[in-house]
Amino acid sequence: MKLNRTSFALVATLLAGTALPTFANATVTVLGWPGGSEETALRATVETYNKQASDADKVELLFFNREGFYDKLQADMAAGSSAFDVNLVATYSIGRYAPYMEPVDLGADAAKVFGESVLKTMQFDGRQYGVPTDLSLHFMYYRKDLIDALMKDDAAKKTYGEIAQKYLGKPLQPKDPDSWTWDDWAATALYFTKQVNSGSPVRYGTVLQMKNLLFNMMVFQSLPRSYGGDWMDKDGNVTVDSDAYRTGLELYKKLYDAGSSPKDSLSYEYAETNAAFASGQAATALQWNAAAADLTSTEKSPAVAEVTGIVAPPAGPDGRADHIHGLGLGLNKNAKNKEGAVRFLKWLATEDAALLYARSGGSPALSPDVVAKVAKERPDLVKLGEFASKYGYVMSGATSASALPVYELQAKEFTGYWSGQQSLEDALAHTKAGMQDLLKK
Repeated sequence: MKLNRTSFALVATLLAGTALPTFANATVTVLGWPGGSEETALRATVETYNKQASDADKVELLFFNREGFYDKLQADMAAGSSAFDVNLVATYSIGRYAPYMEPVDLGADAAKVFGESVLKTMQFDGRQYGVPTDLSLHFMYYRKDLIDALMKDDAAKKTYGEIAQKYLGKPLQPKDPDSWTWDDWAATALYFTKQVNSGSPVRYGTVLQMKNLLFNMMVFQSLPRSYGGDWMDKDGNVTVDSDAYRTGLELYKKLYDAGSSPKDSLSYEYAETNAAFASGQAATALQWNAAAADLTSTEKSPAVAEVTGIVAPPAGPDGRADHIHGLGLGLNKNAKNKEGAVRFLKWLATEDAALLYARSGGSPALSPDVVAKVAKERPDLVKLGEFASKYGYVMSGATSASALPVYELQAKEFTGYWSGQQSLEDALAHTKAGMQDLLKK
């Protein structure tokens, strides 16, 4: 059923009498993210909560089509809908919803469960607007077999150093990927590029996501961030025209022009990057953490599953940086049962609830002490939590109402530079001017 103009309030009313016959008796209504592991985990968690909750606090779940979800949600909230007490919120859209939500105090223990950097993914103007249920960040995937062979071969090391000197102006030598700087990664990518090194056992050194797509900017921006880059300074001045962004943009273009990434990378996003790396013809890939399950699966990626290593993104002068954003649940300002909703949200932020959510298939970023309790069942969450707590960041302004338009602007201008349609200076100038307009207070 396609509901382009139907409000959540009407959907809730319809569901009350049909698909969800118990909806009318629900005391706390939670509007969740439909489909995938998020829905599965939330359903399991709520089932447990309802077994211990009083009749006044029991929770009913409402799910809706993902298509146009954020626009429909904003429209209903702006209209004062009370069809749900708790609603989905995301880091990059939180500024749009904050006027229609109320901040929540999750209690002091929430920081012990998630860590401060993860809690910040649900903050706007210094206030907490939700419980972080699922987190996304990036892993650097690499071929362990290729790196191991390189480290043991003196002739290969010599070639590596010559390539690094020619392309990067530095006589670098191979390193353990967990110690890579961005230059080390670039040198490794160039070495494993057939167009650069005819002796490379694979065609490409890396796979760059360069399509004009806002989510690709989230992948890219950890590079300039590690060089000190940000969207704005403490006074609200747009700082995208910085040496940090120049360095990152130029490095991507250098690798692309050298053939280190497939020529059609200008149309690549998540799926294409996964496919290219899984084919066995790329040595590295900076990719979302969600890809780990597929790239290490012998069924889905037989060519690389057993030789794929995972580390955090490389370091710059300011250390490592890993873009994080989260999905979470917060309080609707027009909730009918605010007290019950707050009790549910506070419970959701407890260690027991977070562990239950993780064991049910969700992807919460948990502090080291907490994630250790599910390490055997969910080894991917160990790295997720570690990287989020150590390297996670949110750009200044990236939770504002204009966050998505900013990412879209950057995607357009930066892809224009990488594709040779405009100069670096023009790309940065256009991006700065557009961001100044979008981020006006």
